[in-house]
This record gives sequence, structure tokens and C-alpha cells, in this order.
Amino acid sequence: MSTRSSTTGSGRGGVLFQVVRQCWLQRQLFLKLLKRDFAERYRGSYLGVLWSLLLPLLSLLVFTFFFGVIFQMRWGGQTDGSLVDLALALFVGLALYGFLAECLNRAPGLILSHPNYVKNVIFPLEMLPAVTVASALLLLTATFLVILLLQSTLGDGLTWTVLLLPVLVLPLVLFMLGLTWFLASLGVYIRDIQQLVVPLVQLMMFMSPVFYPLSALPDSVRPWLQFNPLALVIEQTRGIVLFGQAPAWTPYLGFLLGTLVIALLGAYWFARTRRGFADVL
Repeated sequence: MSTRSSTTGSGRGGVLFQVVRQCWLQRQLFLKLLKRDFAERYRGSYLGVLWSLLLPLLSLLVFTFFFGVIFQMRWGGQTDGSLVDLALALFVGLALYGFLAECLNRAPGLILSHPNYVKNVIFPLEMLPAVTVASALLLLTATFLVILLLQSTLGDGLTWTVLLLPVLVLPLVLFMLGLTWFLASLGVYIRDIQQLVVPLVQLMMFMSPVFYPLSALPDSVRPWLQFNPLALVIEQTRGIVLFGQAPAWTPYLGFLLGTLVIALLGAYWFARTRRGFADVL
């Protein structure tokens, strides 16, 4: 069955449903592509996937030393806070930012790096961005297992709220799916998009509450940061993992609805624009 005929004739909601359905029906292909993605990324590496955990841990040590030891910073301005509290709060922010950066940095070159798939009419190209997001999500899951281990042994322990972690991450996954579909398609037609995405992703690290809580910002600035898709996810994830706080469901549901719309639009855009991939490549 041709993917082209099955997706482009549907509405925006139908396109996303078709992609999800296709990934499920062709789950063996999906898993094969996911396995190949890991194999290509760590080919020739002795430590393999462990690098994905070691590098964030190294970054965490550097930032914890920089903010906690040199500047004597404590999380949320607490004078009695410990370096462990600061490190865990930074780790949560870095993990979620790393998920976003992994997806966005790879998205513009996804189709360009697989020209053979484009020439195969029946190959489900929509699956490539989904595989990229799934690969980044697996790394995020492994990172959060480390965070939960550290919180249970060195921190204040775990509460039942950690069970809500998949629920809180879901909107970010939908957001990344939509943007990855959009950027993967746009990267085919506008090759310079990669040069623009990389610095914007780096800037987003400092425009997101990775190294600080939202409460540390002035009241005049705080509402604007709410438009940052990472802000709500990072703040609420810290709350459920580190402080045992229940999520604020009203902003969460609004964010979930918004990211679902972005995922629908991203899938629709990709399905409509993929017709010209072969001509450009």
C-alpha cells in the first residue's frame, strides 16, 4: 500500500491517526529502524549508549560545580539547601532540554540523510521523524531512571507523584513530533534551516528554567516564559519528582491540547509536502 495515497487524502486529524496506525501495523519495521538508529549513532564506540548517560552526568557535574561551589547557589534561593538538591533540580532541566535538543537538531537533516527511502514510493517516510523522537525518548527514560535512583538514595526519597511522569512528558513528546515532522520536511527544501535551528536550540537552554526556577524571575517576565513549551514541563516535572507536588492540571490540559494541535499540523504538513521530496533530492 502506498503511504502517499493513504495519508495525503485525509484531514489533519486523519493524517496523525494514519501515522500512528502505520507505526503500529508496521511495528517490526519501526523497531528495526529504531535499532538501526542506535547502531548508526554509536557505531565504532566502545561505550555505546552509555555515552548518552555519561555526557549529561559530566555536564551536570560541571554546572553543579559552577553554580553550587563557585557561586554558592542553592535551589530556589534556599540558604539551607544542599548541593544534592541543586544537582537534581539541574538534572531534571538538563534531561528535558536534552530531549528537545536531540529531536530539533536532527530533524532538518532526517530526509536528506535517507535519500534511498525517498525513492521507495511505498516506504512510510512519516515514520522517520517518529523514530527520531522515540530514540530520544528512550534516552530520556534512561536518564530519568538515573534521576529517580539518585532522588531515592541521595535526595528526599520518592513519592507517588513520580507515577505521573509519563503523563507530564506526553505533551512534550507531541510537541516534538509536530516540530520534527515540520522541520524534517522544511529541511529538504531549505537547506540553511539547520544553521538556524542549532543556535536557536542553544538559546532555548537559557530561555528555559533549566538553571533556575520560574519563581526566581521578575513578575513582569514570568508570564512571557509560559509560552516556552519547556517551561511548564520542567517546572511540573521537578515538582512531582523532587518535591512530591501534584501537577497544576488546568495549565497542563491547555498545554496538552496545544501540543496535540501542533502534532496534527506537523503530520499534515509533512504528508502534503513529501510529494516533492523526490524532485528536490
